[in-house]
Amino acid sequence: MNFIEELRWRGMLHDIMPGTEEALNKESVGGYIGFDPTADSLHIGSLVQIMILLHFQRAGHKPIALVGGATGMVGDPSGKTKERNLQTREQVEFNMAGIQKQLEKILDFNLSTENHAELANNYDWFEGFSFLDFIRDVGKHISINYMLAKDSVKSRMDTGLSFTEFSYPLIQGYDYFVLNRDKNCKIQLGGSDQWGNIVTGTELIRRLGGSQAYAATTPLITKADGSKFGKSEGGNLWLDPKKTSPYKFYQYWINASDEDSEKYIKIFTLKTKEEIDALISEHKAAPHMRMLQKEIGKDITIRVHSEKDLNTAIEASNILFGKSTSESLSKLSEEDFLAVFDGVPQAEVSMDLLNNGELLLSEVSVGQTNFLPSNGEFRRALKENSFSLNKDKVSEDVSISASNLMSGKYLLMQRGKKQYFIAKFV
Repeated sequence: MNFIEELRWRGMLHDIMPGTEEALNKESVGGYIGFDPTADSLHIGSLVQIMILLHFQRAGHKPIALVGGATGMVGDPSGKTKERNLQTREQVEFNMAGIQKQLEKILDFNLSTENHAELANNYDWFEGFSFLDFIRDVGKHISINYMLAKDSVKSRMDTGLSFTEFSYPLIQGYDYFVLNRDKNCKIQLGGSDQWGNIVTGTELIRRLGGSQAYAATTPLITKADGSKFGKSEGGNLWLDPKKTSPYKFYQYWINASDEDSEKYIKIFTLKTKEEIDALISEHKAAPHMRMLQKEIGKDITIRVHSEKDLNTAIEASNILFGKSTSESLSKLSEEDFLAVFDGVPQAEVSMDLLNNGELLLSEVSVGQTNFLPSNGEFRRALKENSFSLNKDKVSEDVSISASNLMSGKYLLMQRGKKQYFIAKFV
């Protein structure tokens, strides 16, 4: 199965320029996707394009990830309703370093690999390119009428479009020309919202006398309910574990709908069509087991983070929904602890109470936090064996010490199966 056939059956092909598939079947070529360095981490929306490059590399071609050191200081108007804040060169370079580390975990950058992945920075060819030289040598080849016909430009005519953003397709087109000229890059890939920018590049290459150039785009991923893929209530889901914990990352895939999961397993894993068809059949036979969601979560969490992070995420999930103890709870980082118990009511308790003498669990659960309404209710919970401290059942009032605190500050109390409360010692 060739690269285009692979994309087609996985539902990852939206637009394709005539002759592209035939050209890719003739020889191994370079192909690139641009990544916008607006932050020091990519988010899961970027995973679609990273997987495209991974499939491209597995098909024997050379993937080029272009991180726009120059264009990152300009801003792409595609899909935007207003102009964004521009960044400094220092901020862009910092962001690029973070993005590079993430790409290196998924693509093969090993120089001993014949079609090893490569990171390119368009600041390298724009740094010494003066404005006058650019508009004379490049700008004259693309007309205003051609630019005005682009959807990314037309959609902004009512709200306003600065010359900075108006010039973006031409700048991106020149990126493609340089990579085509210097790195045998014959295809640019990207999301369907980039089609106008990409074909501007193929047109510029043609007019500047470059070699043949092609284009293909992927559909923009949406969820079954119509909401945007990659968003949660807390905002973007990042690939950086410091911005989005592996637990939250894993939970996103585990909580996906069955309909979305049938789509995601094709897009975000490398499983074959036969493996995926078998998994979908198995899932439909027992949907409550969430086989598809677990396979996607496992595959992509290992790829983006690590197998250790996956195991930690699964263990964290089991704390809420399975049997667990204070020992398993203590293994969680503070970030994962708070992520697992996100939304659980909290109350602050003075650390001085802990340091100044004996502090009983009853005092914390009743007097300090109002988790339970009275000492009588606390005793009733003990008698019913329905009270847990840090997931361990307690049958009598106990003294609280620093050793009971998770991450040195949290005490998890539980009544029954679903009633949780966190005492935070400050």
